[in-house]
Amino acid sequence: MKIIGLTGGIASGKSTVSSMLQGLGAAVIDADIVARKIVAKGQPALQDIVAYFGKEVLLESGELNRKMLGSIVFKDATALKKLNEITHDRITEEIQKEINWYKKYQPHRVIIIDAALLIETDLKDAVDEIWLVTIPKDQQKFRLMERDRLTALEAEGRMIAQMPMEEKLSYADKLINNQGSYEDLEKQVKKLWGMIEKT
Repeated sequence: MKIIGLTGGIASGKSTVSSMLQGLGAAVIDADIVARKIVAKGQPALQDIVAYFGKEVLLESGELNRKMLGSIVFKDATALKKLNEITHDRITEEIQKEINWYKKYQPHRVIIIDAALLIETDLKDAVDEIWLVTIPKDQQKFRLMERDRLTALEAEGRMIAQMPMEEKLSYADKLINNQGSYEDLEKQVKKLWGMIEKT
């Protein structure tokens, strides 16, 4: 069984690459989906978030208002650090459970751990290789503004909150350049997948 850690900056196109790999036969564990699961209504992580940030981060339904929380933590490094302290270990633990399930029941599968904060957390120690999706900063900023309907200042705040791409490069085993077309991206992904299949 091979475990690949797929990461990249916000709005780099990581999810598109993840979908391509899933289409090629990989089992994908998406850290965003896991993160939503651990902060669902009634979960201990949500209770800890409310205890620290207050009830204003909840929707009327009692579920987490992710947009509201995001607007808080991306302006305040201390708040972001606290949120990470509440969630990261729980996310890593849940992902490890999923890895163990695949090891037991589908040991032939290639596992992709799709995680924006793969390098910044213990998840990097759970993978055999790190694949990094890269994109020029101006293109990244434009995509982020378009995708999340953010102002230039808000987009910059979210980008700055993440580890600089230059630092991430030192951890990467394979690079996927996403400044071109969808077809170009797909070509790179298929090439890397082919290299796995040969090993």
